[in-house]
Amino acid sequence: MRRSLANKARESHLPQMDAVGPVARLNAALDGRYRIERELGEGGMATVYLADDLKHERKVALKVLKPELAAVVGAERFLAEIKTTANLQHPHILPLFDSGEAGDFLFYVMPYVQGESLRQRLDREHQLPVEDAVRIVTNMAEALDYAHRQGVIHRDIKPANVLLQDGRPVIADFGIALAVTAAGGGRLTETGLSLGTPHYMSPEQATGDQTVGHQSDVYALGCVLYEMLVGEPPYTGSTAQAILGKIITQEPPSALDTRKSVPPHVDAAVRRALEKLPADRFASAQDFARALSDAAFRHGKVVGSGAVTSDGPWKPLTIALAVTTVILGGLLVQSRPEDESEPTAFLERYEVPFRESQIPADASPGSFALSADGSMLIYTRSSEGSGQQLWIRRWAVPDATPLRGTERASQPAVSLDGRELAFVQDGLIKVMPTAGGPARTLTAASWPQWGPDGAIYATREGGIVRISSTDGAVEEVMAPAASAAEPRISALLPNGERALVTVAGQVVLLDLDDGRTQELTEGNDARYVWTGHVVFSRGGQLFGAMFDARSVELGPPEPLGISNYWGWSVSESGKLFYQRALSRGPHALVRVDRPGRAEEVEQGWEIEAVSNYTTVALSPDGDRLAVVLLDGSDAFTGPYNLWVHDLTTGLRQKLTTTDHLNTRPSWTPDGRSLLFLSFRDGVDELWRIPADGGGEAQRVVGNASQGEYSPDGEWIVYRVGTTSFGGQTDIRLRRAEDEGDGVPILAAGYSEWDPAISPDGQWLAYSSDRSGRFEVYVRAFPDVSTSARVQVSMNGGTEPRWARGTNELFFRDSGGQMVSAGFQVSPDGAYVPLRATPLFDAGPYLSSAGVHSYDVSADGQTFYMFLSRIGGAFPRSVLVNNLGHALRRRLPN
Repeated sequence: MRRSLANKARESHLPQMDAVGPVARLNAALDGRYRIERELGEGGMATVYLADDLKHERKVALKVLKPELAAVVGAERFLAEIKTTANLQHPHILPLFDSGEAGDFLFYVMPYVQGESLRQRLDREHQLPVEDAVRIVTNMAEALDYAHRQGVIHRDIKPANVLLQDGRPVIADFGIALAVTAAGGGRLTETGLSLGTPHYMSPEQATGDQTVGHQSDVYALGCVLYEMLVGEPPYTGSTAQAILGKIITQEPPSALDTRKSVPPHVDAAVRRALEKLPADRFASAQDFARALSDAAFRHGKVVGSGAVTSDGPWKPLTIALAVTTVILGGLLVQSRPEDESEPTAFLERYEVPFRESQIPADASPGSFALSADGSMLIYTRSSEGSGQQLWIRRWAVPDATPLRGTERASQPAVSLDGRELAFVQDGLIKVMPTAGGPARTLTAASWPQWGPDGAIYATREGGIVRISSTDGAVEEVMAPAASAAEPRISALLPNGERALVTVAGQVVLLDLDDGRTQELTEGNDARYVWTGHVVFSRGGQLFGAMFDARSVELGPPEPLGISNYWGWSVSESGKLFYQRALSRGPHALVRVDRPGRAEEVEQGWEIEAVSNYTTVALSPDGDRLAVVLLDGSDAFTGPYNLWVHDLTTGLRQKLTTTDHLNTRPSWTPDGRSLLFLSFRDGVDELWRIPADGGGEAQRVVGNASQGEYSPDGEWIVYRVGTTSFGGQTDIRLRRAEDEGDGVPILAAGYSEWDPAISPDGQWLAYSSDRSGRFEVYVRAFPDVSTSARVQVSMNGGTEPRWARGTNELFFRDSGGQMVSAGFQVSPDGAYVPLRATPLFDAGPYLSSAGVHSYDVSADGQTFYMFLSRIGGAFPRSVLVNNLGHALRRRLPN
């Protein structure tokens, strides 16, 4: 099956316009049916020709789909979908005469109407008499209402698609956009074409929502009426991005601002048709027509000469945000570039507003999944009471929705047509509709990805398998490797023959037919973009590279200028979503007691930093705090240096004075020195420096990113690898007096973070994603093989910290709670966890993956944490809409 599908995809091609010319080739293909006379014009989807219908001896308008669009849509599906519009019979709808395939061409035929289009009349007259404009739109509304009752939506209402036959409007191309969309699905984004015209797109249509309803036509009809009255569409701009930005973020304009002769009820009807949310518009096109004839109709509150206020869920979003530029494909607020220099500046970044209760707050690997067309995001979110659950956010609307039945789920993956969702729940892969509904269980596996054949490819028992999405039948694709590193499939190539897989920090190309592998580059979670590029993470940064499918080679990687992220996802259509680190500040360092009451350690002390550098460590005697402070003006590049703050005197002393990133401090057992991460010459290393400032820093461990000494000072435990999505991080152990890389003690093919040794030196706590999400575990120390792995958290967990004077282990759960987990040691020496108890909501306090962003006093009563002064510690969601095109410009084929 895979071979036949791959061959079919490979054999598809674009019609080639040879030296004979398109008209001659088209006439040859249509021989005996139609004869092309001349080209009439060209639109976004098709070229229009005047033709003779040879059988019926009449003039017709024959429209040929653009070749790149036809190649993606496919003849069989397009012709099947267009049948739904063939039976529309209405005096204001231009009927469909014929459709078919001729050679490489897909075409459809409509009557040839002599006269002009509404577009041509508007270009000539600029504004129409109010009576004419209302009459034309009323007739159009009648036609739309008829079609909507037949279940057909136009999707491309605009003046160019309205023909005036003796002054009577006739809507052309009815259902063509719907047929193309239904046939092409998410693959339409590969053509670079947009169905619809920016000036007349509804918010939900412009942002790529796959569930566009009849109210979208009502919105476009309101745009057409506004233009007939005022002389220009309601929203204008120099680019499509600017136009769509206004469509999403600005209140509906009033025609009265420009033309005082417009009756108030007509203006009110237009404004209601232009409401942002479909539910706030007219329920039907017929209701729109009725309002145009009702002199008493009013809508909203008119202030002054036409500034209209409207109560609705969009307004708080737009008012609260400073910059409001929205582009095609998302309800997005343009974000100030992190770095205006290349290569960052070539990406168009837009900050996605989320309601506070819906913010994606889980940074674990596999937390985000964009649909293939980039129109929706599936993400994991945990909240108090409901635990972890999958949520869906369609960019066309401001609200995300939890998906019922996905409690404890993770690792979402959306099918290529956007209709189904695969995910992992309790170790099993399940599938459900993205629209919601019951889930069906397939089999035990993890890290699912959809293939072009409709099957799911996933990790199982150290190998890769193909799983039928209908009956769960399993077929081995890649045998389990001899190494402990677990393969994770991250993307399938469009031909269905190969896949991109992450194995032990390497991007690997997997042949799905014979299971052979080929290493491409160092990195993780490689994703394929329609332009022929691959995007992957390496060393905490995102890179792009050209992929040559013929030679099966990857070009030189180029950084994308994105490094300050938690998690990310790329759609095949070329959209990139990622979570930026939390606010750079200012932050306050606070003490928090067990009930959650907070007070500042020192009044007025404002700390500038981003969350993944903002760390704190309490000295063994409890008198001093090691903190990380920004020394420069750029919170994302630093430099950052270590300081020691005396809790008794309030004095602070600077320890490091380098231009590097120095962070993640931990104290030596005697409290005389600090072990810390220093990023130098592109490499993470652990260094040690005297805490009194009386000596120079010395390198201790190379290629390590987080570590601490055992209480007796004999051992150093540390983490290696990257915490980027898909990246494998291991925990290693080394005697303190030795040199070298030590030995791996937790390296089972999963990601292990946050090593923390108990005060008595008997236990090692850490977090791992072995279950599909991060949980906190405990093993014996230093020889982890002498005890079983004990899971401590049950609702996700990261950042384990021990209280030095009590039998308590603290951690943050996936719902943002600070949790206390007591323990006992059984007579035979086993670790016995007691019931975990949530203490307080830690959501407002800074947290970052793989970082100790808090510490706790010896008695377990006081927590030292960072609190944002600007309203919370929520991550920022960013969407890059032009990734595919930007890669093509920067890294051409």
